[in-house]
Amino acid sequence: MSAAATAMSLRLRLFLMILTPLLLVSVLLGLWRFASAQATAEALFDRGLLAAALAISRDVAISEGDALSPRTRALISDAGGGEVFYHVTGPGGIYVTGYAYPPIQSVRLAGEGPHYIFATYRGEAVRVLRMSEKTTIGNMTGDTVVTVWQRLSDRGAFAAALARRAVALIAGLMATLAVVVWFGVQLGLRPLRGLQDAIAERSPDDLGRIQRPVPQEVAGIVGTLNRLLGQVEHSIRTHQSFISDAAHQLRNPASAILSLAETLPEVRDPGERARHERDLIEAARKSARLAVQLLSLERLRHGHEIGRERFDLNQLAERVCADLGADILSQDLAFEFDPCPDPLPLNGDPVLVGEAIGNLIDNARRHGGPGLTSIRVATRRDGARVCVTVADDGCGLPPASAEAAFARFSQLKPGEGSGLGLSIVRDVARLHGGAATVEPAAQGARLTLCLPGAG
Repeated sequence: MSAAATAMSLRLRLFLMILTPLLLVSVLLGLWRFASAQATAEALFDRGLLAAALAISRDVAISEGDALSPRTRALISDAGGGEVFYHVTGPGGIYVTGYAYPPIQSVRLAGEGPHYIFATYRGEAVRVLRMSEKTTIGNMTGDTVVTVWQRLSDRGAFAAALARRAVALIAGLMATLAVVVWFGVQLGLRPLRGLQDAIAERSPDDLGRIQRPVPQEVAGIVGTLNRLLGQVEHSIRTHQSFISDAAHQLRNPASAILSLAETLPEVRDPGERARHERDLIEAARKSARLAVQLLSLERLRHGHEIGRERFDLNQLAERVCADLGADILSQDLAFEFDPCPDPLPLNGDPVLVGEAIGNLIDNARRHGGPGLTSIRVATRRDGARVCVTVADDGCGLPPASAEAAFARFSQLKPGEGSGLGLSIVRDVARLHGGAATVEPAAQGARLTLCLPGAG
């Protein structure tokens, strides 16, 4: 569709859509009416010629060729709006009355009925009627031949007059219809202008449903707009809730860092000062990790487009375990990685998937409880999917609590985490078309991330 057609007003578009087919129909109707007027003129003028011929034949028979009656002369002078010429011959072909040289003379007539012929008279096209009948003039009995003719231009003028009147009537109707349609469309679109004014009066904070009555034809548009407003309102509320939660979560680490930083200059004992420095570094590390998780979660939820790189889940999981292994082992925990013997290829974003695996491991380390002694990471193939499972022997996580565990800023028990790690895992799985689940375990927790494998 061209830019001009797109920018065209709805009123003008409806006007053209209605008037264009009507204009085409009116043109076809005008052509038909012109052809019909010509046919009507032909029929009327032929009947006029026949009436004149019958009147002339009657007067010749009555007066025995002496004269035509005044009524017949009046008929001949203006039959159907045009001059009529005539020529009469009596028995034996003798001239009786009329014009001396008719357009045709040598045509033989078959029977006594009227015969219509086209011919030329004095350089003009004419319509000729010839008829014969038995008459007696004086003491002679024989065929009397009556020839009457009329110029075709007179017929054409009559037909043109009929056509002009029809065209004028159609043009008047079309002009009236155009005016009615133009202002009728404007009147019909008045509810849309009212809807526009109602929307324009709204403030930016008013995202409620549009309750204004509208025509049935635009009810679908208003319904779609209401759904969009609802989605925008939900998105805004989600962002506001996220900002509020993020501010609350960042406030405690920031306060801890500020408190440690303010007291550090006053610590004189080297041992105590070293402990404060370690606490300050740990608080800064927690704050930085929380900020990174918040940014990751917001990026995943709003507009992040994942990359489509082919990689092996075995190799990625092994690399993540190697990065986190030293820290886990330093806490006197057993750490084991059990890879699948076969390659586990998939298409996706290795950075996001690696972060999800790291969050599963970090969740087991932080929330395993005091009884945690080991963490095991395993990969496997499950039909068309590839999976990584992180299991621990800690305090456990029942499958019934999965929804709460994967929610943002949610913790089943007080702990040192921020409540964002598993939420990021769930969003990474969703972006890749997979799922994150909590599986039943005889002891501890067992969390699995499954993604579509690559063929």
